[in-house]
Amino acid sequence: MKESRKVAFLYDFDLTLSPRNMQEFSFQDLIGTTKEEWWADVNEFGRKHNMDGALAMMFKLITVTREKNITLKRQDIVNLGKDIEFFEGVETFFERMTAYAKSLGLELKHYIISSGLKEIIEGTKIAHNFERIFASQFAYDDNDIPFWPSQAVNYTTKTQYIYRVRKNTMDDLWNARSVNEYIECKDDLVPYSNFVYFGDGETDIPCMRTVSKKGGKSICVYAPNKAKYDECRKLYLEHRADYLAEADYREGTELDKICKSILEKIASYLN
Repeated sequence: MKESRKVAFLYDFDLTLSPRNMQEFSFQDLIGTTKEEWWADVNEFGRKHNMDGALAMMFKLITVTREKNITLKRQDIVNLGKDIEFFEGVETFFERMTAYAKSLGLELKHYIISSGLKEIIEGTKIAHNFERIFASQFAYDDNDIPFWPSQAVNYTTKTQYIYRVRKNTMDDLWNARSVNEYIECKDDLVPYSNFVYFGDGETDIPCMRTVSKKGGKSICVYAPNKAKYDECRKLYLEHRADYLAEADYREGTELDKICKSILEKIASYLN
Protein backbone atom coordinates (compact mmCIF):
# COMPACT_ATOMS: atom_id res chain seq x y z
CA MET A 1 0.00 0.00 0.00
CA LYS A 2 1.41 3.35 -0.99
CA GLU A 3 1.42 6.14 1.56
CA SER A 4 -1.66 8.33 1.15
CA ARG A 5 -1.43 12.10 1.20
CA LYS A 6 -5.13 12.43 2.04
CA VAL A 7 -5.97 13.99 5.41
CA ALA A 8 -9.40 14.31 7.06
CA PHE A 9 -10.30 16.91 9.68
CA LEU A 10 -13.59 15.91 11.38
CA TYR A 11 -15.56 18.43 13.44
CA ASP A 12 -18.37 18.33 15.91
CA PHE A 13 -20.45 21.52 15.46
CA ASP A 14 -22.24 22.83 18.55
CA LEU A 15 -19.78 24.22 21.14
CA THR A 16 -16.87 23.14 18.93
CA LEU A 17 -17.21 25.55 16.02
CA SER A 18 -20.10 27.60 17.41
CA PRO A 19 -20.30 28.91 21.01
CA ARG A 20 -23.95 27.85 21.39
CA ASN A 21 -26.24 25.06 20.27
CA MET A 22 -27.64 25.78 16.82
CA GLN A 23 -31.27 25.81 18.01
CA GLU A 24 -30.41 28.72 20.33
CA PHE A 25 -30.09 31.27 17.55
CA SER A 26 -32.97 32.09 15.16
CA PHE A 27 -35.07 29.07 16.10
CA GLN A 28 -35.57 30.40 19.63
CA ASP A 29 -36.96 33.65 18.23
CA LEU A 30 -39.15 31.75 15.78
CA ILE A 31 -40.95 29.75 18.46
CA GLY A 32 -40.86 32.50 21.08
CA THR A 33 -39.13 30.67 23.90
CA THR A 34 -35.88 30.81 25.84
CA LYS A 35 -33.12 28.26 25.46
CA GLU A 36 -33.76 27.11 29.04
CA GLU A 37 -37.45 26.47 28.31
CA TRP A 38 -36.66 24.76 25.02
CA TRP A 39 -34.09 22.32 26.39
CA ALA A 40 -36.12 21.64 29.53
CA ASP A 41 -39.06 20.67 27.30
CA VAL A 42 -36.87 18.49 25.04
CA ASN A 43 -35.14 16.77 27.95
CA GLU A 44 -38.35 16.13 29.87
CA PHE A 45 -39.97 14.65 26.77
CA GLY A 46 -36.92 12.44 26.22
CA ARG A 47 -36.96 11.23 29.83
CA LYS A 48 -40.69 10.53 29.76
CA HIS A 49 -40.41 8.33 26.69
CA ASN A 50 -36.88 7.00 27.32
CA MET A 51 -36.02 8.52 23.95
CA ASP A 52 -32.68 9.24 22.31
CA GLY A 53 -31.81 12.93 22.70
CA ALA A 54 -31.49 13.63 18.97
CA LEU A 55 -34.89 12.04 18.29
CA ALA A 56 -36.49 13.98 21.15
CA MET A 57 -35.11 17.26 19.80
CA MET A 58 -36.34 16.53 16.27
CA PHE A 59 -39.79 15.44 17.44
CA LYS A 60 -40.21 18.59 19.53
CA LEU A 61 -39.06 20.79 16.65
CA ILE A 62 -41.84 19.38 14.47
CA THR A 63 -44.57 19.37 17.11
CA VAL A 64 -43.83 22.79 18.63
CA THR A 65 -43.97 24.52 15.26
CA ARG A 66 -47.25 22.74 14.44
CA GLU A 67 -48.74 23.74 17.81
CA LYS A 68 -47.82 27.35 17.11
CA ASN A 69 -49.19 27.18 13.53
CA ILE A 70 -45.74 27.87 12.09
CA THR A 71 -45.22 26.43 8.62
CA LEU A 72 -41.68 25.11 8.59
CA LYS A 73 -40.43 23.80 5.26
CA ARG A 74 -36.96 22.49 4.49
CA GLN A 75 -35.69 25.82 3.19
CA ASP A 76 -37.02 27.54 6.32
CA ILE A 77 -34.91 25.19 8.45
CA VAL A 78 -31.88 25.84 6.23
CA ASN A 79 -32.44 29.57 6.65
CA LEU A 80 -32.10 29.18 10.43
CA GLY A 81 -28.39 28.67 9.85
CA LYS A 82 -27.80 32.18 8.54
CA ASP A 83 -27.59 33.76 11.99
CA ILE A 84 -25.34 31.18 13.64
CA GLU A 85 -22.23 32.68 15.19
CA PHE A 86 -18.81 31.07 15.39
CA PHE A 87 -15.74 31.13 17.57
CA GLU A 88 -13.00 33.56 16.58
CA GLY A 89 -11.22 32.55 13.38
CA VAL A 90 -13.56 29.72 12.37
CA GLU A 91 -14.69 31.38 9.13
CA THR A 92 -11.14 31.51 7.72
CA PHE A 93 -9.72 28.41 9.42
CA PHE A 94 -10.64 25.80 6.82
CA GLU A 95 -9.12 27.58 3.82
CA ARG A 96 -5.99 28.43 5.80
CA MET A 97 -5.49 24.85 6.96
CA THR A 98 -6.17 23.45 3.49
CA ALA A 99 -3.60 25.82 2.01
CA TYR A 100 -1.05 24.94 4.69
CA ALA A 101 -1.60 21.24 4.11
CA LYS A 102 -1.15 21.75 0.38
CA SER A 103 2.17 23.51 1.01
CA LEU A 104 3.28 20.29 2.73
CA GLY A 105 2.12 18.11 -0.15
CA LEU A 106 -1.05 16.96 1.61
CA GLU A 107 -4.67 16.90 0.45
CA LEU A 108 -6.82 18.04 3.36
CA LYS A 109 -10.62 17.79 3.41
CA HIS A 110 -13.03 18.86 6.13
CA TYR A 111 -16.13 17.03 7.43
CA ILE A 112 -18.86 17.74 9.97
CA ILE A 113 -20.09 14.95 12.25
CA SER A 114 -22.83 16.44 14.42
CA SER A 115 -25.89 15.48 16.45
CA GLY A 116 -27.43 18.78 15.36
CA LEU A 117 -29.46 19.35 12.22
CA LYS A 118 -27.84 19.01 8.83
CA GLU A 119 -30.31 21.44 7.30
CA ILE A 120 -29.32 24.23 9.70
CA ILE A 121 -25.62 23.60 9.15
CA GLU A 122 -26.18 23.77 5.39
CA GLY A 123 -27.48 27.32 5.85
CA THR A 124 -24.41 28.61 7.69
CA LYS A 125 -21.68 30.82 6.29
CA ILE A 126 -19.12 28.00 6.59
CA ALA A 127 -21.08 25.16 4.95
CA HIS A 128 -19.23 25.42 1.63
CA ASN A 129 -15.96 24.39 3.33
CA PHE A 130 -17.07 20.83 4.03
CA GLU A 131 -16.73 17.81 1.80
CA ARG A 132 -19.71 16.27 3.63
CA ILE A 133 -21.99 17.27 6.48
CA PHE A 134 -23.07 14.26 8.53
CA ALA A 135 -25.81 15.20 10.99
CA SER A 136 -29.38 14.49 11.97
CA GLN A 137 -31.85 15.30 9.21
CA PHE A 138 -35.53 15.03 8.36
CA ALA A 139 -37.55 13.23 5.72
CA TYR A 140 -40.01 15.54 3.92
CA ASP A 141 -43.46 15.13 2.42
CA ASP A 142 -44.55 16.32 -1.04
CA ASN A 143 -44.99 19.84 0.34
CA ASP A 144 -41.41 19.88 1.65
CA ILE A 145 -42.59 19.76 5.27
CA PRO A 146 -40.66 17.51 7.70
CA PHE A 147 -42.62 14.52 8.97
CA TRP A 148 -40.01 12.06 10.33
CA PRO A 149 -36.25 11.80 10.98
CA SER A 150 -34.30 10.24 8.13
CA GLN A 151 -31.08 10.28 10.14
CA ALA A 152 -30.71 10.68 13.91
CA VAL A 153 -27.10 11.08 14.99
CA ASN A 154 -26.08 10.71 18.63
CA TYR A 155 -22.76 10.51 20.47
CA THR A 156 -22.16 6.83 19.65
CA THR A 157 -23.65 6.63 16.16
CA LYS A 158 -21.33 9.50 15.16
CA THR A 159 -18.51 6.97 14.96
CA GLN A 160 -19.95 5.27 11.84
CA TYR A 161 -19.17 8.40 9.84
CA ILE A 162 -15.48 8.06 10.61
CA TYR A 163 -15.60 4.74 8.80
CA ARG A 164 -17.64 6.23 5.98
CA VAL A 165 -15.02 8.92 5.41
CA ARG A 166 -12.28 6.32 5.64
CA LYS A 167 -13.92 4.11 2.99
CA ASN A 168 -15.46 6.90 0.89
CA THR A 169 -18.98 5.48 1.35
CA MET A 170 -20.57 8.82 2.15
CA ASP A 171 -23.74 9.13 0.10
CA ASP A 172 -25.73 5.90 0.61
CA LEU A 173 -26.55 6.36 4.28
CA TRP A 174 -29.43 3.89 4.03
CA ASN A 175 -26.98 1.14 3.08
CA ALA A 176 -25.42 -0.37 6.22
CA ARG A 177 -23.61 -3.01 4.19
CA SER A 178 -21.38 -0.61 2.24
CA VAL A 179 -19.67 0.86 5.29
CA ASN A 180 -18.86 -2.62 6.62
CA GLU A 181 -17.63 -4.19 3.41
CA TYR A 182 -14.02 -5.33 3.27
CA ILE A 183 -11.89 -3.36 0.82
CA GLU A 184 -8.94 -5.31 -0.52
CA CYS A 185 -7.17 -2.43 -2.28
CA LYS A 186 -6.53 0.22 0.34
CA ASP A 187 -4.50 2.66 -1.77
CA ASP A 188 -7.35 5.15 -2.03
CA LEU A 189 -8.37 5.03 1.64
CA VAL A 190 -7.63 7.80 4.11
CA PRO A 191 -5.26 6.25 6.69
CA TYR A 192 -6.53 6.46 10.25
CA SER A 193 -3.22 8.11 11.14
CA ASN A 194 -4.30 11.01 8.92
CA PHE A 195 -7.54 11.68 10.82
CA VAL A 196 -7.99 14.56 13.27
CA TYR A 197 -11.20 14.89 15.30
CA PHE A 198 -12.29 18.17 16.93
CA GLY A 199 -14.80 18.01 19.81
CA ASP A 200 -15.70 19.86 22.98
CA GLY A 201 -16.69 17.37 25.66
CA GLU A 202 -18.06 14.05 26.85
CA THR A 203 -20.41 13.45 23.92
CA ASP A 204 -17.34 13.43 21.66
CA ILE A 205 -15.51 10.72 23.61
CA PRO A 206 -16.49 7.80 21.30
CA CYS A 207 -15.22 9.65 18.21
CA MET A 208 -12.10 10.91 19.98
CA ARG A 209 -11.24 7.44 21.25
CA THR A 210 -11.96 5.78 17.91
CA VAL A 211 -9.68 8.16 16.03
CA SER A 212 -6.91 8.13 18.64
CA LYS A 213 -6.86 4.35 19.13
CA LYS A 214 -6.46 3.88 15.39
CA GLY A 215 -3.48 6.21 15.17
CA GLY A 216 -5.09 9.58 14.46
CA LYS A 217 -5.34 12.60 16.76
CA SER A 218 -8.17 14.17 18.74
CA ILE A 219 -8.41 17.74 19.99
CA CYS A 220 -10.76 18.90 22.75
CA VAL A 221 -11.55 22.59 22.31
CA TYR A 222 -13.11 24.74 25.00
CA ALA A 223 -14.94 28.05 25.20
CA PRO A 224 -13.04 30.63 27.28
CA ASN A 225 -14.58 29.77 30.64
CA LYS A 226 -13.47 27.62 33.55
CA ALA A 227 -16.24 25.02 33.30
CA LYS A 228 -15.46 24.14 29.69
CA TYR A 229 -11.72 24.23 30.34
CA ASP A 230 -12.13 21.83 33.26
CA GLU A 231 -14.24 19.47 31.13
CA CYS A 232 -11.64 19.35 28.36
CA ARG A 233 -8.75 19.09 30.79
CA LYS A 234 -10.42 16.09 32.42
CA LEU A 235 -10.70 14.33 29.04
CA TYR A 236 -7.09 15.14 28.29
CA LEU A 237 -5.84 13.83 31.64
CA GLU A 238 -7.91 10.67 31.16
CA HIS A 239 -6.22 10.18 27.75
CA ARG A 240 -9.52 10.51 25.92
CA ALA A 241 -8.23 13.48 23.94
CA ASP A 242 -4.69 13.93 22.64
CA TYR A 243 -4.71 17.73 22.87
CA LEU A 244 -6.71 20.50 24.48
CA ALA A 245 -6.87 24.11 23.31
CA GLU A 246 -9.10 27.14 23.57
CA ALA A 247 -11.62 27.31 20.71
CA ASP A 248 -9.79 30.20 19.08
CA TYR A 249 -9.21 29.30 15.44
CA ARG A 250 -7.26 32.40 14.47
CA GLU A 251 -3.80 32.18 12.98
CA GLY A 252 -1.04 31.97 15.58
CA THR A 253 -3.19 30.61 18.41
CA GLU A 254 -2.44 27.43 20.33
CA LEU A 255 -5.07 25.55 18.33
CA ASP A 256 -3.63 26.81 15.04
CA LYS A 257 -0.15 25.67 16.09
CA ILE A 258 -1.39 22.22 17.15
CA CYS A 259 -3.13 21.67 13.81
CA LYS A 260 -0.09 22.75 11.80
CA SER A 261 2.17 20.55 13.92
CA ILE A 262 -0.05 17.53 13.25
CA LEU A 263 0.00 18.23 9.52
CA GLU A 264 3.77 18.62 9.57
CA LYS A 265 4.14 15.29 11.35
CA ILE A 266 1.91 13.54 8.81
CA ALA A 267 3.92 15.08 5.96
CA SER A 268 7.23 14.03 7.55
CA TYR A 269 6.27 10.36 7.23
CA LEU A 270 5.78 10.81 3.50
CA ASN A 271 9.07 12.52 2.70
